[in-house]
Amino acid sequence: MKRMIKLMLPLILLVFLFPAAVLAHKVNIFAYVEGNTIYSESYFPDGRPVESGIVRVYDSSARLLLEAKTDKDGLMQFEIPIVDDLELEIDAGMGHKNRFELKKTAIKE
Repeated sequence: MKRMIKLMLPLILLVFLFPAAVLAHKVNIFAYVEGNTIYSESYFPDGRPVESGIVRVYDSSARLLLEAKTDKDGLMQFEIPIVDDLELEIDAGMGHKNRFELKKTAIKE
């Protein structure tokens, strides 16, 4: 029985530690449209803004349309480059990346 516990303990620890490791590299990005402008907000799970993060905008063919940095508040804005499904990617460095899909229907409104 003791041998089984010794073998299972590392596995149990991995199960509990793995979600924390994944969350450590999490970053959030959100985008919305107002008029002819798309606004994006990027932040870490604790609410801190992503300062100087790189936001890349891709069209539905995965073609890079533009790239810009977030400001000190994690914000970035740009004029609508094309009416298409767009994907915004935030790269906050050190493996912190995430994507947000902005549908064409949201851009047309």
